[in-house]
Amino acid sequence: MVDTGLLAQAQALADQATQKADEYSGLIGPIQRYIIDNFGQNGLYAAYIVLAVLLLFVISRLAKLTFSTVKYLVIPAVALAFVVSFFVPYSFVGLLPITVTVSSLFLLFRG
Repeated sequence: MVDTGLLAQAQALADQATQKADEYSGLIGPIQRYIIDNFGQNGLYAAYIVLAVLLLFVISRLAKLTFSTVKYLVIPAVALAFVVSFFVPYSFVGLLPITVTVSSLFLLFRG
């Protein structure tokens, strides 16, 4: 009932994933040993904390950028295309690229 070709493909994919995981963990091991040799276990804990804080910082900046884009670019462009579509003979879909461009230029010159 189960296709053997599909099982073989799944096994090959799992083998590739295992190989990549071994390669990446092979990079982390020497770094961990270096930190432990020079700074001890507490240094390793500190390195983990620093990496976690940096990761959270990058994620927060990306989230802020995403929300700013939605707030200052997407919402005004959609609203402007909707309002203008009532007064000109073009459709909402035809006006949307123009309003996105106008909103982008406004943000560019404003910033």
